Amino acid sequence: MSEIRNYDAEFCGNLPIHHINSIQDYGYLLVLENKTLNIIQVSENLSNITDEAPAQMMNKHLSSFFSRPDVENITKLIAGDAKDRIPLNLLFEKEGKQLSFDGLIHIKNDYSLLEIEAASKEGRKSFSDVFQEVRQFISAMESGSTLDEVCNVAIKQLRKVSGFDGVRMYQFDANWNGTVIAEDISGALESYLGQTFPASDVPKQARALYLKNPFRLISNRAYQPVRLYPVINPLTNAFIDLSDCNLRGVASVHLEYMQNMNVSASMSIRVLREGKLWGLISCHHIEPNYPNVDMRYIFEWLSVEISNRIAAILDQEDYNQSASRLEKRTAITDFIYGKDDIIEGLLDDENLNILSLFNAGGVVVKIGNRIEYRGDIPDKSEIYNLMLWLEGKGIEKIFSSSHLGELYEEARAYEKTGSGILVIPVDGRSGDYVICFRPEVIRQIKWGGDPEQVINFDKDGKNYHPRNSFKLWLQTVYGQSLPWVQNELEIAESLRNFIFEFRTKQLYN
Repeated sequence: MSEIRNYDAEFCGNLPIHHINSIQDYGYLLVLENKTLNIIQVSENLSNITDEAPAQMMNKHLSSFFSRPDVENITKLIAGDAKDRIPLNLLFEKEGKQLSFDGLIHIKNDYSLLEIEAASKEGRKSFSDVFQEVRQFISAMESGSTLDEVCNVAIKQLRKVSGFDGVRMYQFDANWNGTVIAEDISGALESYLGQTFPASDVPKQARALYLKNPFRLISNRAYQPVRLYPVINPLTNAFIDLSDCNLRGVASVHLEYMQNMNVSASMSIRVLREGKLWGLISCHHIEPNYPNVDMRYIFEWLSVEISNRIAAILDQEDYNQSASRLEKRTAITDFIYGKDDIIEGLLDDENLNILSLFNAGGVVVKIGNRIEYRGDIPDKSEIYNLMLWLEGKGIEKIFSSSHLGELYEEARAYEKTGSGILVIPVDGRSGDYVICFRPEVIRQIKWGGDPEQVINFDKDGKNYHPRNSFKLWLQTVYGQSLPWVQNELEIAESLRNFIFEFRTKQLYN
């Protein structure tokens, strides 16, 4: 089938969701000028607490509403080194009225954003209690030795701790499509295990926000958006950036997406590897759900522990594979030295040759007037044309593709044997190459809904809606091989350097 349209890049990924300029209604937002601690913006619902109109609160000092110790603490925080996501306990005081709040402050250059919400009525958990919960969680995860085991244990434990109706682990691929690799749900939720959701479901600007915020909570999709007053931040003369805020409002299209999934509340937690977004843990609830601050902090902590455990498993797998490839690469270079011949050293050993090094189905080696073949390869006339194409592209560095037919149309004729290609240029100017081929791997993608109907535009072409069905939709993918991983490319580059040096010595000796 034809390529699926990428709304992640074309449309969804360009929406400025961090400038949505409204918040969810389970909390309140104050924007403070750092030098004076005067209030310069508020969420309009703050009037419910202060009994003052938003305009009346402008340029009032923070001490007009909060206790002196709280104001002194915030002053120290603004002057300190920590700048983001600093938790606070606050006491609102006005005309004999006292209210306790949980707070979170984000300190910018000129202003600070102070998020507050009513303090949990449940008893606060002690550090010891929280630590015990997290330690039990970590112990359960450590029992898993594979990625599948760790993810499944983590998902089950998270659902047990949180009480959400369903928890799923999504892993992103190279194109940012997310596949559900672990799931624990109640009967009221539909199973999506093994299904893939297009990148536009979590578009690029939303993914970027997860690098700033470890989780995203939407307690009630039917919440009433609360506007900020004034609309424009007086210091920046622009909509304020709410990237860091837990309370940040939700784009209407995402609320509609939740409705189509038949969920009222969601909480997504990031999974990082090497500082990049590797996946998401998505929690869903049929009814509105308001996990308290303690629970959210536990989730934030567990996000780190899950990320570390997954990274450790994957790093160990990468290390084992890399060590195996390096051992094979060393043996092959020893063969080349022993035979004093590049082609024989690369190909002659039946059990340990360049095919086994790169998990290839076939290989062609051309050096000077010699050309040798091994394994399943395209017709020789096709190989000749391929080499001319490589020369025309001026390939001087390692070149690889898992979908050659997409780059070189003639390759579509031999996709069964050569969907993937790895080219090690020995001397590109002379047309000397080592070319490894990988066969086609036909695969089926189980999409969560028709990926061609990711979004649907109204007749005006401006307003749009998410797909209304997540029913399994199968796509069969042809003409692609297994991908070439980074370590294979690094090994190929080291082999290219060795061959170049070895050949240079042969020419001048």
